[in-house]
Amino acid sequence: MKKTVLVFSLLILAILLLFQFSKYALISNDLQLEIIIGLIAIVFFFIGIFIHKKSLQKPVVSSSVINQKKIKELEISNREYEVLQKIAEGLSNKEIANDLFVSESTIKTHVSNILLKLNAKRRTQAIQIAKAYKII
Repeated sequence: MKKTVLVFSLLILAILLLFQFSKYALISNDLQLEIIIGLIAIVFFFIGIFIHKKSLQKPVVSSSVINQKKIKELEISNREYEVLQKIAEGLSNKEIANDLFVSESTIKTHVSNILLKLNAKRRTQAIQIAKAYKII
């Protein structure tokens, strides 16, 4: 967090210095207006690239091993497990049905079975339980 604040503070300082330089350049008639605007655009371009690269970097999440034993213990079928993964991705029943090439009513049946096997009342609760069991 401190690093982010420091980086953005330095970026703001650089922009302020650029604006002061451009103000000086306009007053002294050393540079044309187009060059000043071009410099500001270049600075913002590189700031945008920097922010974009930072946003693409995903935090390193410890890769947890899926507990296959628990999946078998809960008697979750392969198709139900696929549906559970799709639910965890935040997909609706219709989207899951399209992805898995089955009807929406089939997905509803799988979701009902998953909720029963995980002893959950809602899809979100099923995901929480599945994460606790380390099966997704």
